[in-house]
Amino acid sequence: MKPMAPAAPPQRHTPPDLLHQIGDTPLLELTRIAADLPAAVTLYAKAEHLNPGGSVKDRPALAMIQDGLRTGTFGAGQTLIDATSGNTGIAYAMIGAALGRPVTLALPANASDERKRILRAYGADLILTNPMDGTDGAQRRVKALVKAEPDRYFYPDQYSNDANWRAHYEGTGHEILDQTDGRITHFVAGLGTTGTFMGVTRRLKAFDDNIRCISMQPATSLHGLEGLKHMPTAMVPRIYDAALADDTLSSTTETAHAMTRRLAREEGLLVGPSAGANVATALRVARTLDAGCVVTVLCDTGTRYLSEAFWDDED
Repeated sequence: MKPMAPAAPPQRHTPPDLLHQIGDTPLLELTRIAADLPAAVTLYAKAEHLNPGGSVKDRPALAMIQDGLRTGTFGAGQTLIDATSGNTGIAYAMIGAALGRPVTLALPANASDERKRILRAYGADLILTNPMDGTDGAQRRVKALVKAEPDRYFYPDQYSNDANWRAHYEGTGHEILDQTDGRITHFVAGLGTTGTFMGVTRRLKAFDDNIRCISMQPATSLHGLEGLKHMPTAMVPRIYDAALADDTLSSTTETAHAMTRRLAREEGLLVGPSAGANVATALRVARTLDAGCVVTVLCDTGTRYLSEAFWDDED
């Protein structure tokens, strides 16, 4: 009798690292929020708050860093520097920590305490700028620092970097088409750097030019929606192409806050006010339809805003 061959050793699988967890977020149907819609109309939200860094900005931050490393513009010994309202900065800080690269960020001083604490927890150095100047003021500060010491910094400039919108063309937009089996008829997203709207819209239009893509921005220049720009009064990002939008709608801060509370209390989704603005605007669009599939974006986690008073308001 032949001796039994020794059992083959179990195959070893290398688990994916942190950066490979970015993307492939679920698409969630909002059933209670959309309970009054016709049966042939569905409302979905891309759960970008479930990215490891807690926001949609994980995608472009990774893409811009990888592009810098690939092209050599992000060299050894350089510090990543950029302006941020918080979310892209958190993504930069998280990825920088994972790669062992230093990160310096300029952001308005009135960014939520949670955001600033998270950035410092990742080890980022913060430059707090005049809150009245918004992210435009933070951009101006960064540009001055880079101009003074260009060799010291890698400046991805999220407002001008094509890797920003391409991350959404190749990732977010492709995933939405897959997750809806190509049934999407309308896409709604707010404008900040504009990368999400630009990239997803280009991908959807390449698939079917009849898909309507609606951009959203705050109703006024003085608003409480961190990360969103009121385009008529803001520094317009270089990557923004207004002609891509089939329509542009606006949201008040109060409407966004009310929907943010509803998402937590009715759908169990703890997200931030920009997500509330997106959903409120997408619901407005959905209510104009007899049939259709409307998709929007849950931009970030609500844990970054828990110190804000709007949670205690009554609807």
